[in-house]
Amino acid sequence: MNNCHPLITALQSADSIPPCLTYDLNQAYADKTECIPMMNWPQPSAIQLLASASSITVLALMIFMGVKLYRSYRRHPVYRLLILVLPLLMIRQFMLLAGMDQGESPPLLQLATRMLGIFTFIIINFVFMKLYSSPGAKLRGAPFTIMALLTVLIAGAEVLLNPSLLSGTEQVRSVPFVALDFYGILVNFLILLDTRGVELRTKYSASLIVYFAADLALVTDRYVFQGAVPALLIISRMLPVVYFTLLFLLLFEWVVERLLTTYRSSITDGLTGLYNRRHFQQKAELLLRRGKGIAVIFCDIDNFKKLNDTQGHHRADGVLKQIAEMMRELAQGLGAAGRYGGEELLLVTGSRESASELAETLRRRIEEETIVTVSVGVSFSRSGVSVEQIVKEADEAMYRSKTTGKNRVTIVNAPSRGSRSKKAAL
Repeated sequence: MNNCHPLITALQSADSIPPCLTYDLNQAYADKTECIPMMNWPQPSAIQLLASASSITVLALMIFMGVKLYRSYRRHPVYRLLILVLPLLMIRQFMLLAGMDQGESPPLLQLATRMLGIFTFIIINFVFMKLYSSPGAKLRGAPFTIMALLTVLIAGAEVLLNPSLLSGTEQVRSVPFVALDFYGILVNFLILLDTRGVELRTKYSASLIVYFAADLALVTDRYVFQGAVPALLIISRMLPVVYFTLLFLLLFEWVVERLLTTYRSSITDGLTGLYNRRHFQQKAELLLRRGKGIAVIFCDIDNFKKLNDTQGHHRADGVLKQIAEMMRELAQGLGAAGRYGGEELLLVTGSRESASELAETLRRRIEEETIVTVSVGVSFSRSGVSVEQIVKEADEAMYRSKTTGKNRVTIVNAPSRGSRSKKAAL
């Protein structure tokens, strides 16, 4: 009967039991000779080992990504702060693993562990709020600096008001740092309230709520139940793992966005968003290899320099972007659009039969929907002719449109015999 519940053991060993408390154990248990043992919760050291090992693994992955970001964007100071705070978070996990926040450790180490936890929490949240703050939010570091200074002041005040906290007796070692622990919860709450200008606010707020729940469980266990509820210990130790995992996912998403931005900037024109000349040629070559042939439409905006001089660069750039959007729309599902240079734009399509109509549609839409017109040249692929040659021929056809009246489409090397010109219907 060694595994019996203490209450049952006491009843069984009592000399006399009131009749009203007498009952047949056979009715309560399948076997009256055995008692149901109490739930075997994991040991606190095992819980902390699992939590710290998981957190350290996630933090190590975050350090790797932080270093990559710093090497790619050295001018961004927030990346330096990121790779500084992540090792500090790992150090704190090792301190927790060593039990430095428990009553058996020297009070000074307990104080250092808790202060480091608040410091790192403030810094890591400043980093993520800086990363994901919208440009108009203008996140300032002063409030975070004040919260960090208050950590030192509160810890110092608590020790000054009760010097016995740092004494070496066993009795004093178990005395908690009440003000510091509750200040940690307050810091979490204040940061949670100030996420209005943060992109991905829901995901980031979720991570703060998780950490808030962990802090609340830790304080409740420490000051109310004092270890009597094992579930609170598990919650307080394992929820930070969830918090770090959410931060890892946010950082991973940030890295992916930066990589995509870098890739897009390497293949597109910054003003129009169309493919640059090099990548347009790659897309045209790929289309040529996959299909039966291609057609290149070469456009040049008429009197663009005059537009720049009379209405300014801002207005001219707006017109250029408007035309680029039309070309992107027309190329969708058929091919690709690119910027050759200046006011010269390109479109490649694998639909040779409809290329002439596509060029005329583009010319007409630009005339009707913008304040400018375009001269257009169209050239078709032939056996043994490279993409560069096709583009050159389309450029020459465009020049022919330009010198014979502008606002027209000139077609060369069409699949049918001969060449033809289409003049715009004015």
